[in-house]
Amino acid sequence: MRVKRPLDTPEKVKQIEAVIAELRPTFQADGGDCELVKVEADRVLVRMTGACVGCQLAGATVQGLQARLMKELNQLVRVIPVPPGYEP
Repeated sequence: MRVKRPLDTPEKVKQIEAVIAELRPTFQADGGDCELVKVEADRVLVRMTGACVGCQLAGATVQGLQARLMKELNQLVRVIPVPPGYEP
């Protein structure tokens, strides 16, 4: 059962960073990338860069990242892409 717990603990942030790092070669193979911007409550804010910006499949990429994080963390996660220049 997936439980809603805060993701902004140091341990959870490391897990999130590890999942992004694991998927990074896939993003980069297509000329893009993904970086963690901020974690707050059950939300993970990411910045898509390179070819991911404006790509028609960026939404599917974000959904795939969200699914992978939910599986890894065993809880509900909402991945939110932020625009270029966004500062938390």
